[in-house]
Amino acid sequence: MCGLVFLYQDDAPQSVLSERVTEALRKIAHRGPDDQGIECEPPYAMGHRRLSIVDLGGSHQPLVSDDQRYVFAFNGEIYNYQELRSTLESRWAFRTNGDTEVLMAGLINHGPDFLKRAEGMWAFALWDKQEKTLMLGRDRMGKKPLYYCQTSRGIACASELNSLASLLGESFQEDLDSTADYFRYGYYLPGFTAYKNVFEVLPGHVYTWSSSKSINKYQYWEVPFSNYQGTREDAKNELRTRFVDAVKKRMVADVEVGAFLSGGIDSSLVVSVLTKICDIHPKTFTIGFDDAAYDERNFANIIAKDCQTDHYEKCVNVDDAPALKSLLINHIGQPFFDSSVLPTAFVSELASEHVKVVLSGDGGDELFSGYQRYMARNILRWYSRVPKTLRKGIKNIIRKLPEPMAHHSRSVLKKAHLFLDVVDRQSSETPYIAPVMYSDDNFRLFAPDLFDRGHQPPNLGKVENADDIYKLMYADSLIYLPQDILLKVDRASMASSIEARAPFLDSSIVDLAYSLPLDWHRNLGIGKSFLKYTFQDLLPNDIWNRRKQGFAVPIHRWFRESMGDELLAMVEKSQICMNKDFIVNLLNQHKSGSRDHGNRLWAIYSYLLWKS
Repeated sequence: MCGLVFLYQDDAPQSVLSERVTEALRKIAHRGPDDQGIECEPPYAMGHRRLSIVDLGGSHQPLVSDDQRYVFAFNGEIYNYQELRSTLESRWAFRTNGDTEVLMAGLINHGPDFLKRAEGMWAFALWDKQEKTLMLGRDRMGKKPLYYCQTSRGIACASELNSLASLLGESFQEDLDSTADYFRYGYYLPGFTAYKNVFEVLPGHVYTWSSSKSINKYQYWEVPFSNYQGTREDAKNELRTRFVDAVKKRMVADVEVGAFLSGGIDSSLVVSVLTKICDIHPKTFTIGFDDAAYDERNFANIIAKDCQTDHYEKCVNVDDAPALKSLLINHIGQPFFDSSVLPTAFVSELASEHVKVVLSGDGGDELFSGYQRYMARNILRWYSRVPKTLRKGIKNIIRKLPEPMAHHSRSVLKKAHLFLDVVDRQSSETPYIAPVMYSDDNFRLFAPDLFDRGHQPPNLGKVENADDIYKLMYADSLIYLPQDILLKVDRASMASSIEARAPFLDSSIVDLAYSLPLDWHRNLGIGKSFLKYTFQDLLPNDIWNRRKQGFAVPIHRWFRESMGDELLAMVEKSQICMNKDFIVNLLNQHKSGSRDHGNRLWAIYSYLLWKS
């Protein structure tokens, strides 16, 4: 795993280009502590930081072609690079033994369509000195980041936003349309960032920029949606074979590979396949909390014992929350509402003491219908048929009862409050793009100046006539997964120079998952039914039967304590376009215990940290 930067600037002297690129690389040194390289030939300069995983002594970047025409920098891993290399050897004289040169040779010889044959994760920049064109690309699902900013004098791109700002030597301005998106969804929509005129390359796309200042976009892949033609047993055998192969592929490395282990189904399956099928017993890592309702260490220990792994764990408490400031400022570079970025950062820090690569369970919920909101949508169909007066009575009774601060997996009343939130937001989430944080009425009260702002969300096209739950799954893979989950894991892991690999996001598994009938995914409203049908023998019943929790953080408690006071002080002294009285009311309701606004308060807290 690595980081890259590129700067093209008309009339810029070599000293300026070199200085800018050097400073930009310093900002992403955590992404690649093992090596640094710069190619500078005005009006362009390319830089790279390397975390050495494959071909440890070779594959220095930026990589220059033998004819000196092309310069290439790459962040990621191509798991089938040896197979791809064999198809290129008749047309390319390889000088290295890694995947970097394979990807460069493939792009030069076959163009962007070569990516359709590659399996892995990537963000890259390929500069053609002869044609003065730049090719930028990202992997199918958006696991690896790549940001860019086009100016009147050229273009700059980088793996992280802070690094991009250093390349241009200027501060970015807030984009209020993006701010509106952030407070609706908790993250920015694909392609956009918190800043004006600063964008990200879309997943599954290649962008080509020329010195004439034009950008062309080519989509080489999209999330598939088709109808499986075989039997349920056929699909089971296919999934089992493909998932085992995906895990094996992600063990390709010249360094030791470990695994994150939360105790949930997805990470537990990855570890179980490693140990029980591949006969590899890795080091495993988990994070717990001093709040028992959020602590999953007991489930992680069940798997660690069952799989005989070398297991490590760490506990997080409220005193660790200020680490968010460092993550936002030094790594994410923009507001981020998902508080689980903290435990992800801490488990990555723990893993970095022992390994350089870990496997994760990311993608399992989106592909195999694991989120609780999918069940809520099913219940909503029934609830909408209940007479309006009865619905109103039910709502009044539930809302009069204080909302428990426990995790929803441990409280029926908590689930009831959350379901009423879904009911309130139904019109705001139709058509579904992503879970929203406020109903339209509350958003108008919270941020009236932002209500009519926001960017156009992606078109979901293929699933327009599909079942509602499939629309949710598809949208989550297209939006929630890359903009929240994968961003979180990339920044949190790379902050500790750890590469995270996700077997569930192998393209063959994505293809299969989105072809299966919905009733195979969900049995009596319960998600991940097909995973259980396929892999039931690999996990103890305690794991299959446990309540869905996720990598949740006890922020409800934190905002009733010192963080609540800190947030109040931040609100009072800030200059923001939100209704301060509304925010104070949220905080007061939260502190009194009548409602749990922890996630909304965290989103505001993150935004104000970024603004300060």
